[in-house]
Amino acid sequence: MKPSTRWTPSSPAPCPAFAGKMTASVPQKDDAPAPLEKVQARAAFWFLLPAYSLYVLFVLLPALATIVFTFLYLDRYTWTAEFVGFDNILYVLADGRFWTSFRNTFYFVFLAAIGNVGLGLVFAAVLDRALPKAMLYILRLAFFLPVLVSTALVSLVWQFIYSSDLGVLNYYITSIGLPRIGWLSDERVAMISVVIMDVWKHFGFFMIILLAALQSIPREITEAAEMDGSGPLATFFFIKIPMIAPVILFCVTYATIGGLQMFESVRILTSGGPGDATTSMVMYMYEQAFSSQDIGAGSAAALVLLITIVIVTLVQLKLGTRAVDQ
Repeated sequence: MKPSTRWTPSSPAPCPAFAGKMTASVPQKDDAPAPLEKVQARAAFWFLLPAYSLYVLFVLLPALATIVFTFLYLDRYTWTAEFVGFDNILYVLADGRFWTSFRNTFYFVFLAAIGNVGLGLVFAAVLDRALPKAMLYILRLAFFLPVLVSTALVSLVWQFIYSSDLGVLNYYITSIGLPRIGWLSDERVAMISVVIMDVWKHFGFFMIILLAALQSIPREITEAAEMDGSGPLATFFFIKIPMIAPVILFCVTYATIGGLQMFESVRILTSGGPGDATTSMVMYMYEQAFSSQDIGAGSAAALVLLITIVIVTLVQLKLGTRAVDQ
C-alpha cells in the first residue's frame, strides 16, 4: 500500500519550505485585532478630550489658582506676589459687608428654595391629574420655557417690569389708586423682587422633575388608597409625598446650591443695592476682585463660599437622608 503523504500536527513537515509557510500563516499575538472594548475606550477618549480640556482650562485651573491666590498679596501694578498666609481670609471674615452678604445670601436661599420647590410641587401635582395630552404638553412647555432663557435676558425684562416710572407693575398699582412701590430701590422689598424673578424663571425646572417622580408612582398604589377611602389630599400628602421624598431632597439641595451662587440677577437688577440690601456672597467676591482690584480678598471670599456650599450640602444630605429613611 502506498504510504500517505498528508501532513498532520504530530508528524514532521514534508519539506522545509512548506514548514516555513505554515509558520508564517499562524497569526502572531501582536497582529491580533484589539478587543472591541479597547477600540470603544480609545474612541471615547478622543471624543471626550475637548470637553475635558475645556473643563481643565476654565474650571479646574481657575479653582486651583483661586486657592493659591487666597494666600498671596498680588500687586496689580508691579505684578508681584507676596505670601501673606491667612491674612486675606482673616480680612474677609472681619469685614462687616461680608457678613451682610452672608446673611443676604441665606435669606435669598431660604425664600427661593421654598418658592421654587414648593411652587414646582404644586404645579406638578396639578399636571399629574387626568388632562388631555395636548394640554399637558402645552402647559409643560409654557412653564419650562423660562428655564431655557438666559438669566441675563430674564433679568433685563424684569428690570423693566419693576421700573418705578415705566414698569408694568407700578402702572397697574397706580391705576387702582395705590402709591408706587420701589421694587428695586426700596431696601424692604428689593430682595423679595429678586426672589420673585428667580422663582418665575426656575420653578419650571423643578416642576418637570417632580412631575416625572409623581408619574412614576404605580397607579395600583393610589387606586388602592382611594378604594380604602383616602381622599385626593390625603393620598397626595401621606402616600405620594413620602414616595417621592428622595426627589424632593434632591430638588431642595439643588436649589440651595444654586441660590448660594446667585450673581447674574443681582448684578443686573440691583448691583447689590440699595445699599447692601441684595449683595450676595458672589457679588461681594466680585466687588473685591474686580472693583477693588484685591485679588487675594476676592479669592479668599470664593474659598469661604466653597467651604460654605460643601458644609451646607453635607448637612442637608445628612438630615434629609435621615428624614427620608424615617
